[in-house]
Order: sequence, then C-alpha cells, then structure tokens
Amino acid sequence: MPETSPAALEAMSPDLIETVIKAGKVVMDVFNTDFEVFGKDDKSPVTEADRRGEAVIEAALKQIAPEIPIVGEEAKSEGHCPDISGGLFWLVDPLDGTKEFIKRGSDFTVNIGLVRDGVPIAGFVLAPALNKLYWGIKGSGAWIADVADGKIVNKRNVTTRRADPDNLVIVASKSHRSPELEAWLSHFPTAEHVSIGSSLKLCLIATGEADLYPRLGPTCEWDTAAAHAVLLAAGGSVEVSGGGPLLYAKDLKTFLNPWFLCRADMDFAVPDIGEPS
Repeated sequence: MPETSPAALEAMSPDLIETVIKAGKVVMDVFNTDFEVFGKDDKSPVTEADRRGEAVIEAALKQIAPEIPIVGEEAKSEGHCPDISGGLFWLVDPLDGTKEFIKRGSDFTVNIGLVRDGVPIAGFVLAPALNKLYWGIKGSGAWIADVADGKIVNKRNVTTRRADPDNLVIVASKSHRSPELEAWLSHFPTAEHVSIGSSLKLCLIATGEADLYPRLGPTCEWDTAAAHAVLLAAGGSVEVSGGGPLLYAKDLKTFLNPWFLCRADMDFAVPDIGEPS
C-alpha cells in the first residue's frame, strides 16, 4: 500500500490543492456559459462541468499517485469502477450540488477524498463560486483558505466547537426535507437552522459554525468522502444509526450511504437518526 502517513499526505497536499483549484476553474468556465443539462440513467442531472471537472481531476491524480485507484462519480455512472479491494482509493465528485449549479446558485463544490480501509483520511473541498477551499488530513488537522488568482491566501486552522444546548445551529439540506427529518429536528425547537447546499454542510461543522447536520435521505459516498475527511480532521464525527461511524466501500454496486448524522461535539447527547423504513 502506498505511503499515507500524515506527513506523506501533507507533502502531497500542494499538488492536490492545485488540482482541485484547476478543476474549479473548469467548472466555473462552464457555469459562465449557457450550458446544457443532461439526465443520467438514475434521472439525476449532469452537466458538462461535471464531466470536464472529473477529467481534470482524474488526469492529475494519475500523475500524483498513479498506484491509487480512482472512483469518480461520472465514471461510475457510466459503468466504470476500478478494483479497490486493496482498501485505498480516491473518491471524486467533480460537482456536488449540481442542482444549485443549474439554478445559478453558489452552494456547489469540487471534491477529492482519499479513503483507507473504509475511513476518509484526506479531503479537499473547493467552493469555486465562493472562492473558499477547505481541506483536512487525519492526524494533522483541518484548514480553510480563500482562493485568489488560482492560489490560496489567508490560510487558517479550523476545529469543531463544543455544543451549547441553548444555542444550537443545525445545518439542513436546501433540497431534501422529509417528514422524518422534520420529526428529528423537532427535538431541538430552539435551534437555529441553516440551509446550504452540497458538501458545504459538513464544512460548516468543521469550521465551528454549526453543531449538527442530520442527513435522513439518500447520498452517495463521493458526495461525502472529502468533506467527511475535513470534519474528522477538525475533531468532528459522522455517525450512522446506532452511533457507529459512517464507513466507505460498503456497496460497490451503488456506493450509497445510509442515513447519517454529522456532529461537532461527540459528548453532546442526541436522538438516534434511525433508518429508512
């Protein structure tokens, strides 16, 4: 297995940061045109930005770490998936929040995650319309930076915060509300709710701006891996029903996640999120 110590991943980080920023530029180039929207076999939307962004990332990762297989959302949707039985692989989502992208919103991200033995150990999340980059390495820490002229500036460390039961901030999806989610949220009637799209929901917890993010709906592993790594590196957790950790490479056919809960403070008691009925 290739070297994936915190020091090795930190040494790799400048190339990965350059890669995610380049992919973000490609995504924004498409964003600023009258782009066409296509439909995948699962009826979800896809644009040229998804495809071009993934091509940029895949080409770069093959140069940075040619021995690590790449699972990309768009490649997988076309039936291509490498052998990841070695336990170490990249998970790439070139455009998380495609619906926000199509609506000309700003809550979409470019995501590169590295998974080892089911656990995200490094993640890079770029919000190209916001010029924000989040990244984290398990065992080293998590950071946020602004992006200007293709470079990072104003880099600073981020950590999760301790929950204040009287002043909770809960992140909820803009596009995916359900009776089950509303029932779970009812346990916190005084909490402030923040709606934001894409993997930025996990990043808000990593930066200490929010406390909880319940996801009681479908997601795929490439949607979450990069930001999950950032959150873990910042001191948070992502749990499934029963309190166990959300793991990866669970179902190599679908790469679907179960319902999960992102938390800043693991010592703060919360209701179980349950499972789909």
